[in-house]
Formats: sequence, structure tokens, C-alpha cells
Amino acid sequence: MSDFEPIYGGCICGSVKYSINSKPLFTQVCHCLDCKKLTGSSYVMNTSIFEDSLKISGELLKAELIAGSGKKCTHYFCKKCGVYIYADYEFAIRRLTVRTKTLLKPKDFPPQAHIFVKDKDPWINIADKNICYDEMYDPKIAWPKESLDRYKEYLETNLG
Repeated sequence: MSDFEPIYGGCICGSVKYSINSKPLFTQVCHCLDCKKLTGSSYVMNTSIFEDSLKISGELLKAELIAGSGKKCTHYFCKKCGVYIYADYEFAIRRLTVRTKTLLKPKDFPPQAHIFVKDKDPWINIADKNICYDEMYDPKIAWPKESLDRYKEYLETNLG
């Protein structure tokens, strides 16, 4: 990982900027009713990263909510413009999810899965049906082996 180039992102007003210093694990689109309500949109796109790989400058506000899973999730927003920067889901041990579209180059992180497609809006057409899941997926099946191996090693190093 020594040759990894950091990934940068931030909010629309420029008050919050961040860098990610390790390769992201997985990018997914969520069509669940909670995400739709939270974003005011048809879906949200998240990129999963190691929690200690995110470095942020700027003031954030947070909102603690209960996810559809029944577990706590904390959402972080720019204090000035309100852009949703990232979330910390209780079930995602030592991982955070950044809002992919806040990355400077979001096109570099296309979705690898669409979840809760049972709730997707009927006018949304997903070309690759092989990455669609009616609800949540099993990461052991959906994630690339390389990401699973890195996450396992990360947990062993940071929890052990």
C-alpha cells in the first residue's frame, strides 16, 4: 500500500475537506426507504473505507439515527452547507462509509452492488442485474476477495 495515492473529497462550499489514505473496500448504491428519506433522493451511493484512513478538516455536525437494521448509525454533515460527508454504522466494525459523490473523482468508484432494489423507484434502470440485491447482501459473497482479505487483516491488526 505504500504506492497508494490518497483520495480527496469535500463538501460543496469547501469548508470540509478530507483525504482517504488507503484503498476503499467496496462501493454500493442503497435504494432503501431510510436512505431515500435521509437524502431526499432516489438512492444514495456509499464507499466503504477503513475508519482510520479518513482524515477530515472543517467543522461537522452529526445526527444519530437508527438504521433499518435496528442498529445505531451516526451521520456527519458540513456545518456550513449541510452536505452529507460520511456515516458510521454500528454494524460496520472499524469501517466508515463516505458519500461517494463527495469524492473529487467519484467516477473512479462505480457501484459494485445495488441494495434494497425491492424499494427502488420504478424509473431507475440498473443495467447490471447481477449486482442487484432485494435487501442487503452477504459481503462474503458480494465483495471482491481482495477487499475481504484486506478487511480481515485490518480487523486482526486493529482488534487483536
